[in-house]
Amino acid sequence: MTQKEFYHSRQWRRLSRTYLLSKNYICERCGGPAEIAHHKRYITSANINNPEITLNAENLEALCMECHNREHFGTGGAVTEGLAFDAEGNLIKERKNCHE
Repeated sequence: MTQKEFYHSRQWRRLSRTYLLSKNYICERCGGPAEIAHHKRYITSANINNPEITLNAENLEALCMECHNREHFGTGGAVTEGLAFDAEGNLIKERKNCHE
């Protein structure tokens, strides 16, 4: 299974919606409106089929898009720096490095 297939699966959509509802759609970091259920332990090709990681509510965190993008693309040098994704994991824009 690919990440795109996973994020479009019925199981993920249901868990994501249920988790966000359980947190009242409030970002667990900044208190703003949460838009995405973030996997604290990132999904990789090695663990995509492990429900203890992918479908475990204890591995989730309700985040707004700003906090989610900061987690993945903020300071610290993520491999995919400069990219941003929507709640389904689709590329939504390229971000310029502020030091360029």
